[in-house]
Amino acid sequence: MKKRTLVILMVVCICALLAFGQNNRKKKAQPSPSPSPSAGASWENIESVQFSKGPALGDLGDTAKVKVPEGYVFAGGNDTRNIMEMMQNPTSGRELGFLAPAGEDWFIVFEFSPIGYVKDDEKDSLDADAILQSIKDGTAESNKERARRGWPPLTILGWATPPHYNEQTHNLEWAVKLESEGTTGVNHNTRLLGRGGVMEVTLVTGPETLAETLPQFNTVVSGFEFIEGQKYNQFRPGDKMAAYGLTGLIAGGGVAVAAKAGLFKWIWKGLVAAAIGISALFKRLFSREKTNA
Repeated sequence: MKKRTLVILMVVCICALLAFGQNNRKKKAQPSPSPSPSAGASWENIESVQFSKGPALGDLGDTAKVKVPEGYVFAGGNDTRNIMEMMQNPTSGRELGFLAPAGEDWFIVFEFSPIGYVKDDEKDSLDADAILQSIKDGTAESNKERARRGWPPLTILGWATPPHYNEQTHNLEWAVKLESEGTTGVNHNTRLLGRGGVMEVTLVTGPETLAETLPQFNTVVSGFEFIEGQKYNQFRPGDKMAAYGLTGLIAGGGVAVAAKAGLFKWIWKGLVAAAIGISALFKRLFSREKTNA
């Protein structure tokens, strides 16, 4: 199944969710103002997640590492899946890390796809309009799964940043604007190409804060590095080759195969990975922690 690379399988952290729900039922929440991180709360207030504080070095599986700056927090793969489920996002099982500035409501998720070496010969022929339509079509399919789970639908509004490729760093970037229940958000996606696959890096923030957040995000990404032997320029003849190129990374490679296998609904999580309505989410999470204290 892993060979159908961007076919994303749901890995639901049932035990963590049940424990979280049981804690919530111990005390009935009383109406009261609920803080957001910018009002003094912190990611570390989510007691079911173990965070490490920067400065530190975050392990991203056995493939890469990322520097965690001072004032930031980092969580590993299992805890990242717990966070995503709390945010009503299907998980892929490939999550390796969650990184965010303490006290702020934007965050980064790291996932690795071991799809092999991706040739970058499409770098000058990316069709932004066609890719956007593919994303919209896939999101419509993914909304069927969201509806089954009782989650609100997502709508793709357009590009916040059209796709572009940095030939020097082998980074592919794009950002989509999305909306749900009247709240808009931005998923800024970066694909860091390595020798054996691609690190998927998703920045989640609001459209009004994207411009001021991007410099901080870029600083974090500059602290990312594939371990020795896994870097893009260390490709050797005979290495595994990806079945598609840069366009496939954006638009969802393997879609036709997945549809035939009846797994279409699992695609596109990487494109609309995180819930939007971030402030409302924090109010719910942190108010629960306070009432359970």
